[in-house]
Amino acid sequence: MRTLKLILAASVAAISLATASAQVPAVKKQASKSKAQRYIELASGNDILKNASFGVLAMTEGGDTVASWNCGTRLIPASTMKLVTAGAAMHQLGPDFKFQTRIGYTGTIKEGVLEGDLYIVGGGDPTIASKDSIALSKDRLFSQWKGFLDKAGIKRINGMVIGDGRYFDGPIERDTWSYQDVGTAYGTGGDGLCFYENAQDMKVTAGATVGSPVSLVVSYPSLPWMNYRYTCRTGKAGTGDQLYMFTSEFLPYAEVRGSFAIDRKAKTEEFSNKFGAYTCAYYFSEYLRSKGVEVTRGVADVRLGRIRSNLSSTEQGPYASKVDDLKMIGTTYSPTLKRIARETLLESDNFYAETMYRILGRRLHHSAAADSCNVAVSEVLKRMGADPSGVRIDDGSGLSRYNFVSPAFFVRFLSAMMDSPVFGDYIETLGQPGGRHYETRLNGEKAALKSRVHLKSGSMGGVRCFSGYIEPSEGSRSDAIIFSIMANNFIVPVSRVDPIIDRIIVLLAADN
Repeated sequence: MRTLKLILAASVAAISLATASAQVPAVKKQASKSKAQRYIELASGNDILKNASFGVLAMTEGGDTVASWNCGTRLIPASTMKLVTAGAAMHQLGPDFKFQTRIGYTGTIKEGVLEGDLYIVGGGDPTIASKDSIALSKDRLFSQWKGFLDKAGIKRINGMVIGDGRYFDGPIERDTWSYQDVGTAYGTGGDGLCFYENAQDMKVTAGATVGSPVSLVVSYPSLPWMNYRYTCRTGKAGTGDQLYMFTSEFLPYAEVRGSFAIDRKAKTEEFSNKFGAYTCAYYFSEYLRSKGVEVTRGVADVRLGRIRSNLSSTEQGPYASKVDDLKMIGTTYSPTLKRIARETLLESDNFYAETMYRILGRRLHHSAAADSCNVAVSEVLKRMGADPSGVRIDDGSGLSRYNFVSPAFFVRFLSAMMDSPVFGDYIETLGQPGGRHYETRLNGEKAALKSRVHLKSGSMGGVRCFSGYIEPSEGSRSDAIIFSIMANNFIVPVSRVDPIIDRIIVLLAADN
């Protein structure tokens, strides 16, 4: 069996999916209903989906409709939005693109002493100090940065270590994200310099009795400038984990509210750290001290054009030096965009996805603010032949409930990706049933069928979506099926929705 990547390489000419409408592709009338179509019509009326919003489109790359149900209806895509973000970024920037982080300084160096400040100038790299397997370890990265100081002859810093995240301007998270989400690790935002994906780990243990305080202990990273308040209580058995942190980038205060069930085992909870650039400067400063390089004035970050050296103070420091005025002494690079995109899609990493979204705005319009990013992504999609007119794309991760995208758009986009020169790399970033992150998908089905499916899931409260490709068991590229299945506003557990979606995918695969 040939893989879809090989089928693409063997194609003499690209066959594009017909897109006469900006919302719904022109569909060819089916000679007879497919098994998938009949099942979809039956499932849409059952007690699980009959009062929900449900849309499906599956078409061959050659333009034949295999199944269609409310395919032009705009729905919340959740994390399937990452398919668009990763694809657009790889198409525009190339799979080998790397983010840069530079080390520079102000002042002068004399006899091994820097009379000035050392800057860590972020370029958007989301993997700095990340626990992700693709990231360079913190100590290895810091060793490279210190190597730049060694070559420059810097043995002491009479000044500060400053984390500079100005490369990404604008708010660090989307204002359309849920208030509860922005305090979690999956809802953290960041500017151009981050640390540990701007997450904050705490060890959580239930109290001895219902209603007693929950024990929370900061584990990593240590943020000595933060002030924490814990109003959370131990909940009744069976009530689960309902802990949420409420915090912001403006002052170093955070409150953890909610409950943690008495029958829950102790765990590490991942919250949000709004001071990624400051944290990076702090940890690098501590690393330098451990290697005998003294930093006399502590650490700082740059926010709104000013240096913040004391986060507990409402007073801002002097204006920061322009990046162009710094004397640069070295540059390090992230893993390739392809590797970042693969982790983004397999692990559904919101932080990585938002970074890819913001880099498009920064590169195309010199701004990573939301409006610029939205315009940039729209431009890339139009050039690809996946016009987003008629849908609303609000962020890169799918965390926003203001994303309104139809199955027809997903099919149109995924078809356009097949015509992109980066498609061979792109399809390798998608998950497969039985593989990493999708171990339980299509349980009981043959490995040969599973191996032909490439997909991405999306889930949040009342939302479950899957989109992707199904390779043909035989035939040409035009026989490949592109599909999008979207369910919104259901009130049953997702465990009752998943078997329906799995069955649709199996029936679609059986048709080619």
